[in-house]
Amino acid sequence: MKITKIDIEKFSVPLMEPFRVAFGVIEDSDSWTVKVYTDEGIYGIGSAAPIAFVTGETMDTCYLVMKMFAEAFIGFDPTDIAGAHKLMDGIIYGNGSAKCAFDLAFYDILGKKKNLPVYKILGGTNPVVHNDITIGIDTPEKMRDAADRFVHQKGFDILKVKTGICLEDDIRALTLIREAVGDQVRIRIDANQGYDVPTALEALKAFEKLGVDAAEQCLPWWDFEGAAELKTKNTTSVKLMLDESIHNPHDARRAAKLNCADFYNIKLMKCGGLYYGAQIADIAESAGVGCMVGCMQENKISITAGVSLVAAKKAIVEADCDSFMFYRGEDDGIDGGFTREGGIFTLLDKPGLGIEL
Repeated sequence: MKITKIDIEKFSVPLMEPFRVAFGVIEDSDSWTVKVYTDEGIYGIGSAAPIAFVTGETMDTCYLVMKMFAEAFIGFDPTDIAGAHKLMDGIIYGNGSAKCAFDLAFYDILGKKKNLPVYKILGGTNPVVHNDITIGIDTPEKMRDAADRFVHQKGFDILKVKTGICLEDDIRALTLIREAVGDQVRIRIDANQGYDVPTALEALKAFEKLGVDAAEQCLPWWDFEGAAELKTKNTTSVKLMLDESIHNPHDARRAAKLNCADFYNIKLMKCGGLYYGAQIADIAESAGVGCMVGCMQENKISITAGVSLVAAKKAIVEADCDSFMFYRGEDDGIDGGFTREGGIFTLLDKPGLGIEL
């Protein structure tokens, strides 16, 4: 099988409202889709959703890198996914979103060629994934109202609450949220690098009293030693998770060696797709660390891939693949991939990603 043609197109969907986290505001959802054609009549689709303050890519730089890859991949066998990553890594360092787009397209092709869903290609057997939904930073009252709506109208029973700007407001918001949703709903927080070690320790004690079960990326992404100190000093039941610190398998190995966290958040746009995402999960499992698959402002192509990875890997026990829920109309117009009932996502039993464009 050989690649004969590659198309790259911009994909834009408006958000219902700006989404605020500790280090910035996301106002729209732009991504690139790639469609890879082969000489056997099979094509694959992928998606790149760069965010400069996470992946170091803008939409413009991502497109330029994807064009370089597209030129290099003509005549290449897309089922050689390890070889594809060797080629991309040899062309440019980093640029995880651009690499992810081709990784997903190649897994889509492989699944179609073998007549298997991607989650089964990756070793999974159960297509059902329990997913959370995220609450961005706003006034504590508005965050409470969002939580109430997600739980009582949308059917979610796991909430991920953004924090990290003002601890007093964080505690107030979580107090109101817990009162609104009751004790049966799980809550985790994501500080997006907004705390230092003393503040994080204070926060964890307050969060434990509110039934928070995990705290994500309390410290700056580069501070592995601080993360190890925080884990050593954490006397609460709140589990610690790294996100922005974990971009690739090397980061996962470093975090495991230093005993930095209880969980890693794998994002396909950070690590370059399913190939390296699966490796991070394997490293975590060998170190006794759990994993979650998260997302950025992505469309349903990469969300389906992320859910597929959750369904495939034993170490991945949490899912935060919810970005499509924040589009205006709560959909991005892409059909297929999975169905949703509340927070339960069920992957379709179709070859590849199960999405046609």
